[in-house]
Amino acid sequence: MTSPLVSVIIPARDESGNLPSLLDEIADALAAIDHEVLVVDDASRDGTWALLEARAAEDPRLRPLRHAESAGQSTSVWQAGHEARGEWLATLDGDGQNDPADLPSLIERARQGDVTLVAGHRTTRHDDWLKRISSRIANGVRARLLRDQTPDTGCGLKVMRREAFLRLPYFNHMHRFLPALVQAQGGRCVSLPVNHRPRGTGRSHYGLNNRLWAGLLDMAGVMWLRRRSRLPAALERLSPENTTARDERTERTT
Repeated sequence: MTSPLVSVIIPARDESGNLPSLLDEIADALAAIDHEVLVVDDASRDGTWALLEARAAEDPRLRPLRHAESAGQSTSVWQAGHEARGEWLATLDGDGQNDPADLPSLIERARQGDVTLVAGHRTTRHDDWLKRISSRIANGVRARLLRDQTPDTGCGLKVMRREAFLRLPYFNHMHRFLPALVQAQGGRCVSLPVNHRPRGTGRSHYGLNNRLWAGLLDMAGVMWLRRRSRLPAALERLSPENTTARDERTERTT
């Protein structure tokens, strides 16, 4: 089984109305890029799983996964990252607000070789006032405290090296702090402007309590993780010349 270049990861809960068009858009946007798509059904109560089963029967690039009980967005992304086979992971939300047409430009920037993660920046938001203001406050506080130089870390559109993602510490809500966590491991992050669209069908599962207040609490934990991190640390390896000399000495004494 060959490994694709990109594994697209979509956490989804009750998104049966948005996924068909979203999957079609991903296929069109990545027609020239070898990819797979992993959709994690996080205990949906609508027809999400039946939809994914039917689509996967026709499209071998689609790999559906699901939780019997809701585990949240971070767990969905983290588990899919471990199941993925691609060199790069591309994430986007299942509600259709992220535009798959932005994926090629993010992937192209990531493959230039000088960054670990490319994050989308929603310069124009199409959300209700509560979501916008809570996100603005959280982004402002996070930028001031974490100094991760990422204007919109909450944007679901991101492209990152899979090997770097697998080294990150796991905790609930970690998906909101990926740039800061990557930087704590010695990686480099950049942001690119991306399109943002109104939600298609359904409703958001985030509100003030689980977006703003929980985010502020999680931020304290990320600050602690970054403060306690000692990476990157210079690591020297035995040179090939020294290895050869050591082997020759071993042969002469045996």
